[in-house]
Amino acid sequence: MEEENIKCSFCGRDKRDAQVLIAGISGHICENCIVQARAIVEEELDEQITQKLQINIGSLKPADIKRHLDEYVIGQDQAKKVLSVAVYNHYKRITQKLEDDDVEIEKSNIIMVGETGTGKTLIAKTIAKILNVPFCIADATVLTEAGYVGEDVESILTRLLQAADYDTAAAESGIIFIDEIDKIARKNDNPSITRDVSGEGVQQALLKLSEGAIVGVPPQGGRKHPEQKLVQIDTKNILFICGGAFDGINKMIARRLNTSAIGYKSKKAAEFFDQENILQYVAPQDLRAYGLIPELVGRFPVLTHLNPLDKSALRRILTEPKNALVKQYVKLFEMENIELSFDKKVLDYIVDKAFEFQLGARGLRSICEVMMNDAMFDLPSDKDVKTFKVDLDYAKNKLVKSSGNKLKVA
Repeated sequence: MEEENIKCSFCGRDKRDAQVLIAGISGHICENCIVQARAIVEEELDEQITQKLQINIGSLKPADIKRHLDEYVIGQDQAKKVLSVAVYNHYKRITQKLEDDDVEIEKSNIIMVGETGTGKTLIAKTIAKILNVPFCIADATVLTEAGYVGEDVESILTRLLQAADYDTAAAESGIIFIDEIDKIARKNDNPSITRDVSGEGVQQALLKLSEGAIVGVPPQGGRKHPEQKLVQIDTKNILFICGGAFDGINKMIARRLNTSAIGYKSKKAAEFFDQENILQYVAPQDLRAYGLIPELVGRFPVLTHLNPLDKSALRRILTEPKNALVKQYVKLFEMENIELSFDKKVLDYIVDKAFEFQLGARGLRSICEVMMNDAMFDLPSDKDVKTFKVDLDYAKNKLVKSSGNKLKVA
């Protein structure tokens, strides 16, 4: 008798009128109410994400985003302006409430071209931190076409999902930074006859992701756990930022500009083109000549460059940003109750060596690690040392003795 009187506690449908009636501790729910409840939950979560982004975007205009970037990234004003505007417009697009007569804003993915160590990854990381959205870095060098040794392109979305603590709604408004995008360039300018599994094949797979598609993503990574249930992620609101050194593209730019990257320069070319920083003239056709397929270039309409770092920029990078290298070492020694200081001549010497090796800002850290390694090994054990000053003689001596640095130390 009790079985016949069971009803849905939400809509009141009788058990015989429902296909599924799930029992709880003190009630029941039918399949129709479950579907409606799920839709309400998803709408509410999406609304919360939108409100969060509206708060962030509402309080941060492009100039504010650039001002935050200035605290962490030295120089590169043009690149920071371009990215600030692109990111701001992208999140305005996400928070836009479409009416029947509204213009739908298209997504503007970004490509950054710049030498190694000029700050491509740092700019992308800092923007994600400012906006407080899920962010992941993917290395294009490990990606291959599906079915071959390496990682599938969908593994990028797995990393973003993990960065969002498996919150699908949050992941769908995140930022993906694909580093070393130049390493998946087509091997020659002709369409591939055989499979180019780590070049053109990857570019083809990136097309649907970058433009916007609903993709089934394995939460734990696909190849090690093939039995897991796929999570559906819509990529239309995910911002893709690509970065690459594009080694040798300067010659392609010079050829297009009818000048020469090396050798004798005509007076006419010298008048119009800055030979020291020819990357500033980079255009989409140069990326295509380098080996990116036209369809992929078209899906990344925002193209910007990063200037090579001169000595004055390297000197500022060493001391000025919030997470400057010198400040990091001072903090490390402070945790051992040791007051660390650097002579100004040492800082200039580090900059000279980093500029000589042409490794950009990363070269600064390489030199500092070599120079400070013995001090970081010995001083934590010496309870009598309370202050430590690095002078020029000490710095030169450590670089000369380093077995990995036959550096022409002068």
